[in-house]
Amino acid sequence: MTVFEEIKREIMADPMNETYTNRGVSPLFKASKEARIAVVGQAPGRKAEESQLFWNDPSGDRLREWMGISRDVFYSTEKIAHLPMDFYYPGKAKSGDVPPRKGFAEKWHPQLLKEMPQVETIILIGSYAQKYYLGKRREKNLTETVRNFEQYMPEYLPLVHPSPLNYGWMKKNPWFEMEVLPTLKELVSINL
Repeated sequence: MTVFEEIKREIMADPMNETYTNRGVSPLFKASKEARIAVVGQAPGRKAEESQLFWNDPSGDRLREWMGISRDVFYSTEKIAHLPMDFYYPGKAKSGDVPPRKGFAEKWHPQLLKEMPQVETIILIGSYAQKYYLGKRREKNLTETVRNFEQYMPEYLPLVHPSPLNYGWMKKNPWFEMEVLPTLKELVSINL
């Protein structure tokens, strides 16, 4: 059994995740000793939980487009780890999904990242990931944090969520496509 399989068993045995384990739902993440990039998003969506495949929705299609890689590469490469802020679908809220549970990433991310010594950049998708990893270093809001992405490089690359709901944000912030996405594509191509 690999260290990642052991950690997965510990996650499933954790009382915090008991309801998921009892329903037969596995934690949704990917970790590898060969990983050079870690993608940290919010939490798996309903479709991802049902299919047991992270980023398996229109947001994932857009993220892969932003990264400049195919679906096959995205799922098959060991060079990209996927560590959402919660490894389980948290449920539906009035608008969007319920936020990731507090304390989940704090408990499991350090253990997993410790076993991935080659990770050079952690891609921080959305405000939950940015708040956890950047803390007080982040700007006053997500837009300003993403706009100032270079100050966090090479350790972190903050991004807006690739959700179709963010099309309006993209139109208001054309610099994202012109400055941030080329950096993301280059980072991915160098590390694959």
